Amino acid sequence: MISNYLQLIRAKNLLIIIITQYLMRYAVIIPMLKSEGYMSQFSDFNFFLLVISTVFLAAAGYVINDYFDTTTDLLNKPESVIVGKHINRRIAMNLHIILNVIGIILGFYISYQIHLWKLVYIYIIITGLLWFYSTSYKRQFLVGNIIVAILTALVPLMTVLYEIPPLNVKYAEHLLSINKNFYYLFFWILGFSLFAFITTLTREIIKDVEDYEGDNAFGRRTLPIVAGVKISKISTISLSVVTLSLIIFLFLKYIFCIKYENGICLEKDFISLIYTSLFLIIPNIFLIYKIYKSETKNDWKTASKISKIIMLAGILYSLVIFYNYSF
Repeated sequence: MISNYLQLIRAKNLLIIIITQYLMRYAVIIPMLKSEGYMSQFSDFNFFLLVISTVFLAAAGYVINDYFDTTTDLLNKPESVIVGKHINRRIAMNLHIILNVIGIILGFYISYQIHLWKLVYIYIIITGLLWFYSTSYKRQFLVGNIIVAILTALVPLMTVLYEIPPLNVKYAEHLLSINKNFYYLFFWILGFSLFAFITTLTREIIKDVEDYEGDNAFGRRTLPIVAGVKISKISTISLSVVTLSLIIFLFLKYIFCIKYENGICLEKDFISLIYTSLFLIIPNIFLIYKIYKSETKNDWKTASKISKIIMLAGILYSLVIFYNYSF
């Protein structure tokens, strides 16, 4: 019984959300702050509530998605159907409402704690997007894919949105005196969010090709149905090339050289070079090759798994940042 509920709320995906947000804070934000003599002003307890609120909203989204997707899933992946089969539809809807309400209440509390209660609108918008995604957006051409990508990108971004305002209050006079700000934190986390957006969008289209049969039977307007599998293949390869290009550009421009003097690089980050090459660049090249060669549903399923590994590798790069700023 418990396993059915864990499957319904996608416990494994929720764990990835938790890991992502904790890594953003404790492997990226705090080490960077400490390296320059600053301390986080967003308490560990409030951060914990931020993570829980994010998890509750995501869980509610998974529940309502399964609620409205039962018929299609019976054709695409019958073995994974939970709502109506193992869990009553009314119970699923009530669970969705409870999770959303708790998530929004927690969001309001932590927003109030940093004196920016208007941030709670983010939670309300997320709740609305997840509802309309499940009821209609996912059936519209590319709209559903883009919404999922945006919501995934918000997972790391939420951490820095709550970190910077208290820092600005605490260190306002000091920052003015040295003409500095904490935007560098925002741009670092934004890099993770951008990576999450593009790779998620890529994977969503790959999954649409994988689910072509069921989606077509129920009249969904996904990219492979509207434009064809060939165009979907070109689109996913293009997105993967963009991902690869951005990784290489950002690495060479902002990461590889740690210390400059008179335009000459004095210290290089070889750990990032090794990690980026082995776990991001090479897997992306392999993904491009795999998509190009994909013909069957199993081929696309393999491509989906590879893209998920790349997404995880992108998150885990935060550990390299932690090492570089802590040792």
